[in-house]
Amino acid sequence: MTGRLILAIVSTLLEEAALVAIFLVGLPQLGIELPLWVLIAVMVAWAALAAILYRMGSRALRRQPVVGLSAMVGSKGRVVSPLEPEGIIIIGGELWRAKSAGHKIDVGDEVIVKGQDGIKLIVAKSDVTDLERAE
Repeated sequence: MTGRLILAIVSTLLEEAALVAIFLVGLPQLGIELPLWVLIAVMVAWAALAAILYRMGSRALRRQPVVGLSAMVGSKGRVVSPLEPEGIIIIGGELWRAKSAGHKIDVGDEVIVKGQDGIKLIVAKSDVTDLERAE
């Protein structure tokens, strides 16, 4: 067992103990009486939620991060300063130096990353038209 799994089990058991304390001590002091089956249902639901969240978290932690210029190939962006042939584009909120693979590309045009040249992205104008974008 990994340390993360042990921590998840211990924390879930502590949360379940807190639920029992709330149902058996806290609620009766407030004048709220609930049947035992409600406590059992809440505990089962809480344990299922903990198991689902643990699996989702484990899957996310195992996934390799996508980094580097080579990972940008295929990404779409928008031109910030005209590419004639070099300029600036924005992808995912980040500014990148880019070079047009062909002709001049104007500000506001959508581009797609085709490759890289050193630390510059090589881009081409996207084939998406304004009519397709509006749909």
